[in-house]
Amino acid sequence: MGRGLRAESGQALTEFALVLPLLVLFVVAAVQAGITLSHYQRLTDAVRAGARAASVEHTSDAALQAIDDASGDLQLDGTPSVQPSDNWSPGSDVTVSAKAPYSIELFGFTVISGDLTSSTVQRVE
Repeated sequence: MGRGLRAESGQALTEFALVLPLLVLFVVAAVQAGITLSHYQRLTDAVRAGARAASVEHTSDAALQAIDDASGDLQLDGTPSVQPSDNWSPGSDVTVSAKAPYSIELFGFTVISGDLTSSTVQRVE
C-alpha cells in the first residue's frame, strides 16, 4: 500500500506545473481587461464632463478644457469633437465625442488593439 502512494506523490506537483502557465495567463488577461475597462470609464466620464461644460458655457473651448481636466493621464487620440446642432441656442443639442487608443498585451505580445470611443449628446442650457 505504501508503494502505491509513493508512486503518485509527484502527480499533483506535475499537474500544478502544467496548469500554472494557463492560470497565470488568465489572471494577467483579467488584469489587462480591467485596465482597459477603467480607461473606457474615464473616457466616458471625460466626454460627459465636456458635454456638460459645452451646454452651460456655450463654447467648444470650455468643453475641450473639461475633457482635458477629466481625462487625467489618459492619452486621447486626436482632438475631441464638439458639435452644436443649432449655433448654441438654448434647447438645441451639443454632441461631444472622443477616442483613446488601447491595446491588451500578454507577456509582451499584443493580443488586441484599437480605439475606445465615447459620445454624449446633451441639451444646451
